[in-house]
This record gives sequence, C-alpha cells and structure tokens, in this order.
Amino acid sequence: MLDAESIGDIARKQRVLDNDADYVDPLDMLAELREDNKMMAGRLREIHEVCDDHHDIATASMIEVWIDETERRTWFLFEASRQGDRTGH
Repeated sequence: MLDAESIGDIARKQRVLDNDADYVDPLDMLAELREDNKMMAGRLREIHEVCDDHHDIATASMIEVWIDETERRTWFLFEASRQGDRTGH
C-alpha cells in the first residue's frame, strides 16, 4: 500500500527532479536525461542487492533487464550528445 497522502507528498519524495525552465538547450536536455538514467541504474542496482539478500530471484531477474535497458539508454544519450564532426568524415 502506498503511503502517499497527496500529490504534494509525492512531489516531496521524487528523486528525479523536474526542469521547469522555459528553454533547455537540446544538448543540455540530453545530458540531463543521461544523468537521470545513470542515477536510475544505480538505484536499480541497490534494489537488486535487496532482492539478492532476500533470495528473490524472479524480481532480481526483472531488475537485471531494467538495468540493461537503462544502461543502453545512458549510452545512447551519451553518443547522441557528443560534439564533433557528424558528417561521417
């Protein structure tokens, strides 16, 4: 059962911060998303350890998939935000 009492309570507990800027440079946006995904992968690893401590193999297996997907997103966001020659030369 969730212990959230209101939307405000949920907002106080959120870990991924909102960006309410009127404008965000595209490369800055990609960098923010990359950092959010890196943080999420770390938290998923922490949860995986809890599953291992309790011998919950099924949940740990699902979390491994989520970690893999998150790491792939992080890599993609890194590559998408790299500066340099994009013409292939």
